[in-house]
Amino acid sequence: MQQHSTLGEFIIENQKQFKYSSGELSRLINSIRLAAKVVNHEVNKAGLVDILGKAGETNIQGEDQQKLDVYANTIFMETLTNREIVCGIASEEEDDFVTISGNDDSNENKYVVLIDPLDGSSNVDVNVSVGTIFSIYRRVTKSGTPVQLEDFLQEGNKQVAAGYIVYGTSTMLVFTTGHGVNGFTLNPAIGTFYLSHPDMMFPENGTIYSINEGNYVHFPQGVKDYLKYCQMEEGDRPYTSRYIGSLVSDFHRNMIKGGIYIYPTSTKAPKGKLRLLYECNPMAFLAEQAGGKASDGYMRIMDIKPTELHQRVPFFCGSTNMIDVAERFMKNYPATADY
Repeated sequence: MQQHSTLGEFIIENQKQFKYSSGELSRLINSIRLAAKVVNHEVNKAGLVDILGKAGETNIQGEDQQKLDVYANTIFMETLTNREIVCGIASEEEDDFVTISGNDDSNENKYVVLIDPLDGSSNVDVNVSVGTIFSIYRRVTKSGTPVQLEDFLQEGNKQVAAGYIVYGTSTMLVFTTGHGVNGFTLNPAIGTFYLSHPDMMFPENGTIYSINEGNYVHFPQGVKDYLKYCQMEEGDRPYTSRYIGSLVSDFHRNMIKGGIYIYPTSTKAPKGKLRLLYECNPMAFLAEQAGGKASDGYMRIMDIKPTELHQRVPFFCGSTNMIDVAERFMKNYPATADY
């Protein structure tokens, strides 16, 4: 039986690839690994304890918070804060970013983390895969001073690491530090992540399209035209429609099998629904590192200059050739999104 390296061993072996090898980024990824194991344990016993359903609160986006949303947010925030390895955290579940100070009210740490603690959490009640998405940047303001909004409002092309955890039939941590994408599967018996999917790559073409077709009448014409193309009988089409409703799960499947994920603007969500900083940028970084592509239908996602913490954008992500075709349909109609 082949011996797979553990996540800890992989981080140590690849330390030299990190642009700044102080060990901070390694410790940061290790902290995410620890929090993921705690959240995984809670997700897996969700049917046995009182953690299902709504928490009775709404988040900054006006969405009902699930109990597991709140739990996962607390675990990731506490794990990253207690280890004093980041100087600031922004979470999809928090109204504003959180400044982390050291013991002397300053913080010499270089990194900020943006996180979606539990993507697809409404699926937990029906035992469907959910996930965590994270994005890591080096701060741009002076070290030792409190972080500012500008430390978080950076283009996706400035990310130093990004990844996700998918809590599914097995639990996987998939991440990149700008040197390809690697996937690690948790062995629950001993609580260790093992390298199971080295050098993950999107196939250039795919036969899966992932979109909530229930919103078809609300989509822009370019998206409607592309969907008709996907359903047309020609060559390897019609494509197969697969939509889980959990970005992590849909992205993960498409990266392995080849496909396109679309969450466009609509008359119900004029700017799109997904968040640029917590969902689109980290997934775009992973997609590009895996030979895929991510855009808003017109331009590269990671070149969009963020203007607010919870900014929404349309999102097209997946196999390169499929994105290229979708963009051709979109370019027949002028862009309406204003960044």
